[in-house]
Amino acid sequence: MQPRRLDQIFSRYGYGSRSEAKHWLRQGRITVKGKVAKDADDKADPLDILIDGKPIEAPDGLLVLFHKPAGYVCSHDTREGANIYDLLPPQWLQRNPPVTSIGRLDKDTTGVLLLTDIGEIVQRWTSPKHKVSKVYDVTVEGVLKPELVNLFAAGTLQLEDEDKPCLPAKLEILSPNTARLELIEGKYHQVKRMFASQGNPVTNLHRSHFGDYTVSDLPEGQWRTVAQLAL
Repeated sequence: MQPRRLDQIFSRYGYGSRSEAKHWLRQGRITVKGKVAKDADDKADPLDILIDGKPIEAPDGLLVLFHKPAGYVCSHDTREGANIYDLLPPQWLQRNPPVTSIGRLDKDTTGVLLLTDIGEIVQRWTSPKHKVSKVYDVTVEGVLKPELVNLFAAGTLQLEDEDKPCLPAKLEILSPNTARLELIEGKYHQVKRMFASQGNPVTNLHRSHFGDYTVSDLPEGQWRTVAQLAL
């Protein structure tokens, strides 16, 4: 990795401000290649640094698979109520840039969410042109009509207040009121609006897959780091 100033590294990975780095250096809490570092201006490879005896977590950037529970918003704004970041290590939010979600899930929606501090990954995985598949398990009010399969697949369904119709989506009806929907875009509340437009308000929504990722073996509210995605 490219060598950087010690105070920049300290701030980048969420340990504190650049001015606070000087206090940690004076206390001997930062070492470079086994030697106690002294000067915040000194440059080093993040891979060579130990802070309080521990290596820096994910120096190349964090990528986290998270099983979002219901009742939490995907927002850093605390005015919106309980948010997913309340469930994550506080130091992740102090990284610069901070960890953020790749897209969002509604407050009452559960399932796969990817979190990262790598801006390029956020841009790539939220762009429809990259055709990242998202699969939702849906429960609705009323009875799902078979003709919805062709309607959703046609790419002609235009939602209220949208300039363009939804891209083609694959619908599999599993029972009179449950279905699985696969799509590659993410308009505002899209899944709920698609079904509501046909007289079937959604009562339960779970994202089972995001690309190749799933949380079938991960309890709600838990996470694990994963290998970085190819950009």
